[in-house]
Amino acid sequence: MTDTNELVKLSAVQMAELLRKKEVSSRDLVNAELEVIDAAEPTIKAFLKVAGETALEQADAFDNLSDDEKAELPELAGVPIAIKDMIVTKGIETTAASRILEGWVPPYDATVIEKLKAAHMPLLGKTNLDEFAQGSSTEHSAFQHTSNPWDAERVPGGSGGGSAAAVGSFEAPLALGTDTGGSIRQPGALTGTVGVKPTYGGVSRFGAIAMASSLDQIGPVSRTVLDSALLQEIIGGHDKRDSTSIPEGPRPMVKAAREGMNRDLKGMKVGLVEELGGEGYQPGVEARFNEAVKKLEEMGAEVVKVSCPHFKYALGAYYIIMPSEVSSNLARYDGMRYGLRVMPPADVAQTAANMMAYTREAGFGDEVKRRIILGTYALSAGYYDAWYGSAQKVRTLIIDDFKKAFEQADVLISPTSPSTAFKFGEKMDDPLAMYMNDIATIPANLAGVPAMSIPSGLSDDGLPTGIQFIAPQQRDEVMYKPAAALEAALQDEWNGPIWQSLKTPWLDSLNN
Repeated sequence: MTDTNELVKLSAVQMAELLRKKEVSSRDLVNAELEVIDAAEPTIKAFLKVAGETALEQADAFDNLSDDEKAELPELAGVPIAIKDMIVTKGIETTAASRILEGWVPPYDATVIEKLKAAHMPLLGKTNLDEFAQGSSTEHSAFQHTSNPWDAERVPGGSGGGSAAAVGSFEAPLALGTDTGGSIRQPGALTGTVGVKPTYGGVSRFGAIAMASSLDQIGPVSRTVLDSALLQEIIGGHDKRDSTSIPEGPRPMVKAAREGMNRDLKGMKVGLVEELGGEGYQPGVEARFNEAVKKLEEMGAEVVKVSCPHFKYALGAYYIIMPSEVSSNLARYDGMRYGLRVMPPADVAQTAANMMAYTREAGFGDEVKRRIILGTYALSAGYYDAWYGSAQKVRTLIIDDFKKAFEQADVLISPTSPSTAFKFGEKMDDPLAMYMNDIATIPANLAGVPAMSIPSGLSDDGLPTGIQFIAPQQRDEVMYKPAAALEAALQDEWNGPIWQSLKTPWLDSLNN
């Protein structure tokens, strides 16, 4: 197979199968993706940095291995991947989409990057995001806006819109993202891709630039549930360099995904979270969700309603806890040790305090400044107990809600995002409206439980919608089975994957 259009539309598993059969090489795959990147980027702008030469070198290293050496590697070995620019990569510029880190080339790799390199998966480059992962639309990047592959005038979601858009536009078969309040799952819903937030601590955060340390989690972005399962098994596991890493063995995600593809959910209880639906959800989003629920029932699942009464406070608690941790984590960007340094004008005192102030003014965008101010206020003397302390108590109540819900159901479901992709600028002047995009995804981050979004269809406006699966803590495999089953059932109904409806002029141009 040499046709670029056909090759890049394959799943990662299908690409890996061609590699095993020696019908293509890893270099062929990388070259095909680089060709698409070159054609798509003027429109999509998913990448901040394309590492073509590095990816080709890594592909050649895989191709030069013996058959016995390849047999010892994970199933996705040789398949290329894109990386959210919130994850450090040795020798490749890492900016977190912020001016304050522009030009920084890390001297080390994140743990997940070490694992990808050990698996011989070529790194295509670094994808765009909201600055320091703070946003829900990828409009807050310091460098460029990323477009949704389904409509270039609309956002791809955020903060990981670059990774989702890269996978959704066939510029990469796989990507890594980070999820603090929905930054993998919400872009997945808006771009018609699969996005997974593993259990907190299930994938090492060593080398992930910190936004809110008690909430951040690295996870897979893909076009199929099975691809995400395979990728999560590669990047997961305990890491002694991450104090929050869970000391347990890997979860059997791949086995569960493959079982789910048989579409037999008899004996499984699926909990419909009452507080994560209804008023405020776009009619087309709700319609596709309800249709997906019926599919789960048709495959034998028992759907029960569950109530999580404290979820209504999740958004408020999150937007106290998260900015507080942002305020603490971003204090390190002071112009002293690394990153941008801006000296005060000659007529201003040349003090360290003034240098820090001018550096942060020039280096941070408006959304980052807003969250630092909010967090600093919440942590200030006299307000700590009233704001931060109270938010942490709400967090405990949300954790208890999940525990009680999982006594009634094996897995929980909800729409992923209350709306489909909105147009650029539509919510930029209303931060609260922007924050509401994460209303269904935030509870999982507060509780540290695993969650996944998969496409649930197209809304009445022709744009993708998503359904979210949430599993108990450290039971990530539980959500993979029903997600894979629903994916298979919906693809039968659609006569193929959802992206077959996607218009791709950048791919069409490659045939001319």
